[in-house]
Amino acid sequence: MKQMKVGIVGTGLIASLMAKTLNGLNDENIKNYAVASRTLTKAKAFADEYKIEKAYGSYMELIQDEDIDLIYIAVPHNEHYRIAKLCIENKKNVLCEKPFTVNAKETKDLLALSKENNVLITEAIWTRYMPSRKLINDVIASGIIGQVHSIQANLGYPLKDVKRMISPELAGGALLDVGVYTVNFALMVFGNDIKDIFAKAVISDKGVDLTDSITITWNDGKMAVLHASMMI
Repeated sequence: MKQMKVGIVGTGLIASLMAKTLNGLNDENIKNYAVASRTLTKAKAFADEYKIEKAYGSYMELIQDEDIDLIYIAVPHNEHYRIAKLCIENKKNVLCEKPFTVNAKETKDLLALSKENNVLITEAIWTRYMPSRKLINDVIASGIIGQVHSIQANLGYPLKDVKRMISPELAGGALLDVGVYTVNFALMVFGNDIKDIFAKAVISDKGVDLTDSITITWNDGKMAVLHASMMI
């Protein structure tokens, strides 16, 4: 089996968690191979800490490394689309941190582009890969708790002091950082045959959503009431 070489774009906390995870796999078929930052100094420090072979001082240098098979994108939300597009155009498979993009048009563009270039692109939203997902689906399918017709999901973190969370130019706000988890949970359980969506938000003086309340109804009559907040 060909060894899969992974490149990490970004050197923040999430990138560190991925680097630790790759190193902890102890799998000779996967190599924590390269990292890129906007400065070579940061990239080298990250590479030294996590025993990564190559360090790049620009994202494009890593993207153009012909030995890399998969690129993990771990930069702020507003950069996801641009970097993912560059990866795909350079025939790289992509694992993009959530949120996948900041709007539906960007997502559709990336999916179409990945199909055109015959590469993988997917979102790294960890809750979709937990054993509990199958457990929940199995319980519902068994009928042991009766027919499930509604979901209520709430998630909040004290994130108002995190700069990127309150900055419109960085695609901040509760929905894209914590609300994606509640929405994903509802879709994992009830599927995608949605009838309509109603949403409202409390907006900060900077123009980002501090809290979101979302009601989704499905064509078969099911309903989900979701709440996300960074005002705690």
